[in-house]
Formats: sequence, C-alpha cells, structure tokens
Amino acid sequence: MCRGYSDARPQARILVLLLVLHIAIGPIFAPAQAQTATNGGVESSMLVNVLDPNGAALVSARVRLSDGHGQERTLDTNSRGEALFNRLKTGKYRLQVEAAGFEPLSMKEVAVEAGVNHLQVNLEVSSIKEEVKVSQERREEATDPHGTAFTTVLTEEQLAQLPDDPEEFSQVLREMAGPGAIIRVNGFSGGKLPPKSQIREIRFRLNPYAAENHVASNVAVDIYTKPGLDNWHGTFNFGFRDESLNARPAFAPRRGPEQYRRTGVSLDGPIWRNRTSLFLNLDGHRSFDSQTIVAALPEGNFNSLVPVPSNTLNLSARIEHTLTKYHTLRAEYQRNALRQDNLGVGNFDLPERAYGRNQAEHLFRLSDTGPLSQRTVNEFLLQARWLQVDQRSLDDSPAILVLNAFNRGGAQINSTRHTRELEIADNFDLALRNHSLRAGLLFEADSYNSDERRNYAGTFTFANLDAFRRSRPTTFTQRTGDPSVNFNQYQFGWYLQDDIRLRKNLSLNLGMRQEIQTQLDDRNNIAPRAGLAWSPFADGKTTIRAGTGIFYQWFDANVYEQALRVNGQRERDIVVQNPGFPNPFDGGRQLTLAPSRIQQDPRLSMPYIWQASLGVERQLSKTLLLRTNYFYQRGLHQLRGRNINAPLEGLGRPDPLSGNVTEIESSANSWLHMLNLNLSPSHYQFGKRLFWVVNYSLARSISEADGPLSLPADNFNLRAERGPS
Repeated sequence: MCRGYSDARPQARILVLLLVLHIAIGPIFAPAQAQTATNGGVESSMLVNVLDPNGAALVSARVRLSDGHGQERTLDTNSRGEALFNRLKTGKYRLQVEAAGFEPLSMKEVAVEAGVNHLQVNLEVSSIKEEVKVSQERREEATDPHGTAFTTVLTEEQLAQLPDDPEEFSQVLREMAGPGAIIRVNGFSGGKLPPKSQIREIRFRLNPYAAENHVASNVAVDIYTKPGLDNWHGTFNFGFRDESLNARPAFAPRRGPEQYRRTGVSLDGPIWRNRTSLFLNLDGHRSFDSQTIVAALPEGNFNSLVPVPSNTLNLSARIEHTLTKYHTLRAEYQRNALRQDNLGVGNFDLPERAYGRNQAEHLFRLSDTGPLSQRTVNEFLLQARWLQVDQRSLDDSPAILVLNAFNRGGAQINSTRHTRELEIADNFDLALRNHSLRAGLLFEADSYNSDERRNYAGTFTFANLDAFRRSRPTTFTQRTGDPSVNFNQYQFGWYLQDDIRLRKNLSLNLGMRQEIQTQLDDRNNIAPRAGLAWSPFADGKTTIRAGTGIFYQWFDANVYEQALRVNGQRERDIVVQNPGFPNPFDGGRQLTLAPSRIQQDPRLSMPYIWQASLGVERQLSKTLLLRTNYFYQRGLHQLRGRNINAPLEGLGRPDPLSGNVTEIESSANSWLHMLNLNLSPSHYQFGKRLFWVVNYSLARSISEADGPLSLPADNFNLRAERGPS
C-alpha cells in the first residue's frame, strides 16, 4: 500500500485552509467599504480613494462632489486617503480633488450607480515645487537588506547584450550569479525563461539566509516580466552552427556531421492599453550530433558514425493585468516539448540498440501581487505542472552483449511516466519602524504514475568474441512481473522572517522555517536562520556579512518510487547459467534469483545541511567591487543505501529467501569548505557597451555516501566510505 495515500486527508485539509486564508486576507486588509442601503434603488454611496504617484494614501486632501443642480458636498480624506459620500442619488456628478503640493483634479465627470461606488484618484506632484533630496547614508545603504547592497539590477542595455538563445541566456545568468544560483521568473522556479524582449528587469539577490529560501544558495536570480505595454511589438531571431570548426574524434573514421538551428518568435502588446497585456512566444531548435561506434564483429571490425537528433518546441502565452500601479495579476501557460532519437548508441552499441524519448511538459501559473495597504504587500502563487515522458526501443529482440567486442539487439526500454504537480504559495510582507516582517506558506501536492519495462525479452551475455562464434553464452537474464507504480506525495512548509535595523550601519535578519513531507514520519524539522551585515568604517566602503542556518532537503520522489517498484514482489529476475542459444531454455541450468528489494529505514529522517559563512565586501574604486565569501556546510542525516542482507563469511545471507536488501538510511554525513571570490564593476557595468563579472571558487568536499541507492564496498564498515566527493 502506498504510504502517500495514508496522509492524503490531513494534507487536503491543509490545502483547503490555505485557500480559505488567502481569500480571507484581502477583505481583512482592504480599505473598509461602507455598505449603504438604497432607497428604492435611487440612493447610493461613493468612496473616493486619493493616492500619490507612488500609490501612497494622501491625508487631508479636499474632495468636492457636485450634482447637476448646483448642490455641492465637500469632505477631507482620512488617514487611509478615503472620502466617503453617503446618501447619493444615481446619476452624473462632477468631482474635484485638491491636495497641497499636488496638481489638482478639476471637474471630472463621474457616474454614480446604485449601491457602493469606488473611485481611485492619483494626483501628480505639482510642477512648481521645492525639491528635498533624501538619501541613505553610505553605511546605512550597505547594510539595508532591501537596498542596492543586497540586490544588483541589470539595465535594459545590459539585457540587450545577453545571448538570444534561451539555453545560453540561462547559462550566462548562472555564471554571473555564481555556484548554486536559483533562477525564478515572477516568483516561480522551473519552466523556460521568457525572451529578453519581455523582461522588465533581472535582480541578483544576495541574502542566502532568508527564511523564504528552501535551498541553501548564495545568490537568487529573480526575473520580472513587463506589464501594461502601450504598443504591439514583435521580434524574430535565428541561430545556426555546424561542424565546420570541429575536429575529427580520435576513433571516428571522419569528422562527424553536426548541426544546430534555432528559431524564436515573440509578439506582445496591449489588449487594454496600459492595463492588460498579452505576450506570446515560440522558440525551438532542430539539432543533431554524431556518436562514434567502434566494435569488433564476427565478420570484421566495424567503425561508423550515427547521428543523434534532438528537436524542441516551446510555446508560451501570458496575460498580465495591472490592477493598480503596483498591483499585478498574471496568468501564464507553457508547453515545452522535447524529442530525442538514437539514444543509447555509440562505443560498442550498434545502431539497433537505439531508443527514443518523447517529453511533453504543460505548465500553468497564476499570481497576484500587490499592496493591501500602505505597509502591507501580499503575493499569491499557484503553479500546476503536467509532465509525460515516453521511452521506446527501436528493436524489441533479445539483447546480445559480447564483452569488449559489440552489443546488439533491442535496448528493451519501454516506459511511460506521468507526473502531476500542484504548488501553492503565499507570501505576506509587513513594514514597521525598524522591522520588515515576512511570512509565508508553501503547499505541494504531487502525483506520479509510471510503467517502466526493462529487459523483458532477455539478455545473452558472452565472455568474448570466440564464445559468441561457438554459441556459448555464459548467462541469460530476463525480468518479469508488473512494473507499474502509482503514488502521491505531499509537502508543506511555513516560515517567518524579521529584518531588523539595529543601527544605521548594522542590520540583523532572523528567521525560522519548518518543512513536513508525507513519505517521512519525521515532523520536527525546524530550521532557524540568522544573518548579519555590518559596515564598520565611516566611508562605508567595507561591509562584513555573516550568517548561519539550517536547510532541509526533500526526500526525492524518484527514490521513493524505486522503493515501491523494487519491493521483492512486483518483479523477478530469471537467470539461466550456461544457457542454450538462441533458445536459452534449451539446456543450461535455470534458476530464479531470490528477489532483491529496496526499503526505507523506519527511523528515516529528513536530511539537512547546516551552513555558516563569513564574507567581506570592499569597494575598491568608484566602479570596482570585490566580494569574498567563505562557506562551510555540514550535511547531517544524509541518505545512503546499505545491504542489510549481505552475506556473512562462512554463514551466507541472514535471509536466504531474499537477495540484496537495500535499506535507505539517513546515517551519512558530508562536509564542504568553499572560498568564493567575485570581482565586478559596480552594478555589473564597465563603460557603455561592456559589462563583465569574474567568479572564482575553490572547494573541498568530503562525503560518506554516493546516494540513497548506492551500496558501499563493505556493508559492515561504513566509515570506509568517507572520502573526497
């Protein structure tokens, strides 16, 4: 029985609670709206909200409302910038708004309908005014978690210099950010990046110990798209390369053909000018390279090149609606398709060993981001993902493996995998005097359905080419049984974070995060975080950053899937020693191996990383910035496999009815020391047409395990597994 189903009801209740909380948040923080009863449908009310160009409320603004009979009513706005006119008759009115220091709004005609009417007025700053420039002290700016010292923004000119190819574009961003960078688009991870023409800005955020982060990463790259375009735009780009500058591979008879053709088309423009925009994008590539086959066949040596084609087609459509100047609603759909052929061919594997892969991903995203009041901002994110991966062999005949000579016959890989993922997140920000509070919830519900058939027609293994000529295989293996697996997985997390301004040159951020997963009984996964930024000198050119925190790691769904599939009951491996050929059961000794299985340790805990770092940032000159960071990571409760049914010397297996029993344990450790140097011009800019960044990392890593399914060399001496990784 799949353990994922046992926890489905509590997680479903959590999902319902999250949705109810999000629906409830809006009314709680939204400006109060009076409910005025109508008298026969002729009396109404008008709520006028007066804001400045930045969306802040204007207090004591004078609002006048007059009807067609010369009757005028005047009110001043309250602390929320609101003026409420009650007991109005339906019809046409004229509105006039005035505020000191702002251009007045004079005699605007408005229509009052039955019920409650709401009108927002944004006043522009007066053209004749006294300017007072307010700026942060340099040391205060260097330690502000929400300022430029923690965030670097690429300008439009710098964006234009980046590659047009989406894959190269993503790679360049990762190189600029440094090791372990996370890339998000409008708050979402995964999927394809939008074309450059649709990007408003790219921010590199340096805040590794923020409680909102699930992964331990030094830099996060946030990409924001453009809302509210006023004109239609279109772009077209094309790229091409081939093997002209390649060298001939050492074992190939000639230089192999290679080609890459990429095409991209985008169209974007307003549906409702300066309010609602539509963005369409299509990009794809058709490419192939060559794999070299070097084999020794009975009739002689075989040396050839086989093309390996790959085709992608990515489609995306996005609608962005600007509710207010700082409030945006987005909906996006992506379809990303990939087809690859002639996989598994090369070296000793002949062309008939090929198999193909088809992959189709559908992605739907919905987000609502904007202020709820002058001090509060809410961000709601929903992402649904459907992924289907099909693999099919070119040939289904039995495989023939002749060691150090050639491999022919079918690859015998037929599988279909369906993945459905739902992610819901909500982030809430509250600004107080010296505190910036941020809290959030995350809920993920995933469903997996896979059917993976391998070696279903069997495999003959020959010791050498001479044994093949004499039709003397050493073994024949075949896998039988039911390979289908279905399960659900649920994940939940919450966090609370407080960025505190202690002094002008000193800031402290404290946070806590908890994460829970259905496949593990471990629930006490509290992850405290702390970070500090200090600018000790009066010139503000030197900033010291330090921090520490715990980061939990999800138990991977693929590992849990293997534990369900290889449970000793679904599938069996048949082995025939010294079989006949081509009929393996004509002679030889047939035996069915005792089934092996993979299982979880009942005490399995969620693995986590404890990270600490110390860094110094120095402004070397007006345009040159040097960052140095030392990171230490200690991995605890890391996953590894151990064969608990390994044979004992002179006694055999503890359970003779079972084969290898790989138990997944959370008993391994890891250590990482890393020094990272980052040298760049301020704001990644040098001159008008050149910008650059240099990253250098020196690291030393020690680990006690290669992975949750990898068995140690000696199951009775796990300490011997410790070594460089």
